Amino acid sequence: MRLSNLADYAVVMMCAAARHCGGARTSASELAAETGLPVPTVQKLVSKLSSAGLLRSTRGAGGGLQLARPAAAITVADIVEAVEGPIALTACVEGEDCAVGADCHMRPHWPLINDALRGALADIPLTQLAQQRELA
Repeated sequence: MRLSNLADYAVVMMCAAARHCGGARTSASELAAETGLPVPTVQKLVSKLSSAGLLRSTRGAGGGLQLARPAAAITVADIVEAVEGPIALTACVEGEDCAVGADCHMRPHWPLINDALRGALADIPLTQLAQQRELA
């Protein structure tokens, strides 16, 4: 499994936003500067992450962006799903056509596999990723 660039960038951006926790607000341009991501990409992600209830955007003086809930309550699964939709390794689980069709013996098992993958990503809180680590 490989995340799309947009999902990867969303995790990077949310980590940067999490480092502004404690009531501090930031802006899309500040997040772009901190992460090295293009401003239009950050703006697109802000829209997706806000719609998913992970970021809160406030307009006007004193406005800006902040996490919509504590970083400890946001997981990698939440972020990936905000950008990619439900975590699923195969398209057939989401109702799309399968090349094998009715003869597929794996189809009943994919939800179990997808749930395990989602569970693993849900066990990683944003706080764990947002910690600054010294590079060796």
